[in-house]
Amino acid sequence: MENYDVVVIGAGPGGYVAAIRAAQLGKKVAIIEKRKTLGGTCLNVGCIPSKALLDSSEEYDKAKHKLGDHGITISSVKIDIKKMMERKEKVVNEVTSGVDYLMKKNKITRYLGLGKFVSKNQIQITSEDGKSETISGTNIIIATGSVPIEIPPLPVDAKNIITSDHAISLESVPEHLIIVGAGVIGLELGSVWGRLGAKVTVVELMPRLFGNADGATASLTQRILEKQGINFLFETKVHGAKTKGKKVEVEIEDKEGKKSVLEGDKVLVSIGRRPNTDGLGAKEIGIEFTERGRVKVKPNHFQTNVPNIYAIGDVIDGPMLAHKAEDEGIAVAELIAGKSGHVNYRAIPSIVYTWPEVAWVGLGEEELKSQGIDYKVGKSLFKANARAKAMNEPDGQVKVLSDKKTDKLLGVYIVGPRASDMIAEVAVAFEFGASAEDIARSTHAHPTLSEILREAAMDADAKWSIHS
Repeated sequence: MENYDVVVIGAGPGGYVAAIRAAQLGKKVAIIEKRKTLGGTCLNVGCIPSKALLDSSEEYDKAKHKLGDHGITISSVKIDIKKMMERKEKVVNEVTSGVDYLMKKNKITRYLGLGKFVSKNQIQITSEDGKSETISGTNIIIATGSVPIEIPPLPVDAKNIITSDHAISLESVPEHLIIVGAGVIGLELGSVWGRLGAKVTVVELMPRLFGNADGATASLTQRILEKQGINFLFETKVHGAKTKGKKVEVEIEDKEGKKSVLEGDKVLVSIGRRPNTDGLGAKEIGIEFTERGRVKVKPNHFQTNVPNIYAIGDVIDGPMLAHKAEDEGIAVAELIAGKSGHVNYRAIPSIVYTWPEVAWVGLGEEELKSQGIDYKVGKSLFKANARAKAMNEPDGQVKVLSDKKTDKLLGVYIVGPRASDMIAEVAVAFEFGASAEDIARSTHAHPTLSEILREAAMDADAKWSIHS
């Protein structure tokens, strides 16, 4: 039986990063993955393919509706869904092949199959053809990620009633796409197919977007998306769905108790994800789970109640984000190697890749009020920024929240083009415990979108914004 210093179960962003970092630190490492390609949900059927489709649909929308303002006339704009999907698959293949190369470069042994605990040190690996082998590890990291939540009233058939896994591979544009759940995944895929011509209706049980995130930011995003043609039905329950030929009838109930039926040709079930621990054998060897079904670990140490077994990413508490899993992968590998691995959860960005994009770090106004924290607010609009004007992208704003006494940053919320890139500066600022004035006093190149963040920080610091 082959023995390793570190065995990682799952080759998503958390798992493969943990494996690489452990190998860099001199450990003999193995990684187990049931997919033939590495990268987990994110690279294969999540983050990467969805972003490829988002970019394609944005280019189509720009060609059809925006290039005329630049003096560029295109007589006919057509969609080739097959070619669009081929491009998406090419992107996915390139990034997953890149991870495979990194495994070889770092001398990490890869096992193809489903990993299951036999004991606290032994993992049985079963391949698709039923063959199995067992390896052992001094330390084992659970990084098996998550899967879409499915519910009985919406039985997924992969044709008319689908999950995000299917929504990234449709062969044609739906006439009416009904999305159950107004989370990040639903909004992004709704944006893709909405730009390409689908009618999009989003049904959400909660009263607004983004859960506990800043309410004003959620409202602004909703207005922009509604202007793009997405229809929202908030505080609405879904009781069931029936497929009739190529159509699906979805029974809904609003907050007043009025029931009605929505008819569409595709229903995307996007109500969240759950930890992927089925068949892992973790409970059988005594690993403890939380009430929410996540693996219980020691805070900031990622160690389960079985001392040599660790867990990271979507299977433990915290936001289900690829970059959060990556940071945890680095930290857990360093802890196993006797170093001081750490993740600052306060500085982890959340991003919605609609257009304009939405990104934030820290707390929103409602959260600050509920915690009794006195704060200041600074704002700056994209429409006042020279680069945004040149790009013809006026929608959105930056909102900076800082402590009323110390000026320390508490939350930054961005709605606008390239918010996903702009938020990196904010994450660094949070990591260093920066104040609004620190950003306001830092030189930002002109003309750039980043100047909007500086203006908002000036406004929060002492209301000395220059251009707002």
